[in-house]
Amino acid sequence: MAAALPTSLRPLHQSFSPKCPCLSHHSQLRPSSSSLRFRFAVRASSVIALEADLSTQQQTQDVETNLFACPVCYEPLIRKGPPGLNSPAIYRSAFKCKNCDKSYTSRDNFLDLTLISGLKEYTEVRPAMTELFRSRFVSFLYERGWRQNFNRSGFPGPDEEFVMAQEYLKPTQGGILVDVSCGSGLFSRKFAKSGTYSGVIALDYSENMLRQCHDFIKQDRSLSAANLALVRADVNRLPFASGSIDAVHAGAALHCWPSPSNAVAEISRILRSGGIFVGTTFLRYNASTPIIFRRPRQGVLQNFNYLTEDEIEDLFTSCGLINYTKYVQRSFIMFSAQKP
Repeated sequence: MAAALPTSLRPLHQSFSPKCPCLSHHSQLRPSSSSLRFRFAVRASSVIALEADLSTQQQTQDVETNLFACPVCYEPLIRKGPPGLNSPAIYRSAFKCKNCDKSYTSRDNFLDLTLISGLKEYTEVRPAMTELFRSRFVSFLYERGWRQNFNRSGFPGPDEEFVMAQEYLKPTQGGILVDVSCGSGLFSRKFAKSGTYSGVIALDYSENMLRQCHDFIKQDRSLSAANLALVRADVNRLPFASGSIDAVHAGAALHCWPSPSNAVAEISRILRSGGIFVGTTFLRYNASTPIIFRRPRQGVLQNFNYLTEDEIEDLFTSCGLINYTKYVQRSFIMFSAQKP
């Protein structure tokens, strides 16, 4: 049964009561603000507790230490360059895996951590939908009309979707959030501007989407000093160590992934214990759709992986995630699950 929206979203005529206990304001299992402060304090040097004037510098260094991993062997990357997750620091840094000796560099203000990074002869063609979103035309249009059409299928709009996602992600406040398949960074920028997370990583396979995201960042002065890094990577081979990420968001993305099962397994791998995965997608049909109108998986929909409510829950469970909850409105679904 679908969970409803929080009180702040009453215009959708729903009430919010997610199944995941850690998402409730009143849950005894939800970490208190004091426990969250302790949790992230131990990730930095003890100097934070002794010398307040060094806390900001220490936290910045701690955010990016051992964060990126080689997509070949998943070993931590050695970084040479200024610390931080902001675009200028990433652009001026070089990364190398000491295990497989592969180097990764930044270009166009994003860090390329794909398996094909730096290759000169080999090229790889992806499925049609992946290649579509790599085009300059679609990247330019995404926030200039493309995304706005989603409301026809029940999407409540980016602002309300962001509020909903933040409600689910409350237990991860202060941690690192990865916005997988971020597109032009519509939600990445919202997460970074909220100040809720110590670092936000906008991750996509499309070079042009990341370039568009960088252009939007340059136009917004409030993001000039934000810990917002742009990374090119494959959702089926995420460049992070196992159990290193606090939260993952994927807005209107799951149906575009060539293999949702591989992608969800990767997201489960990189999440810390207690970490949360929140996302949205289009449903093939929902529980209230008459049988005669229920569309088959194949046929005209074969370019996208539109799943059903039951298929999504089954997939998450099979990848080791728990406390699955959802909100459904026509063909729109927002789902959430937690790493044990």
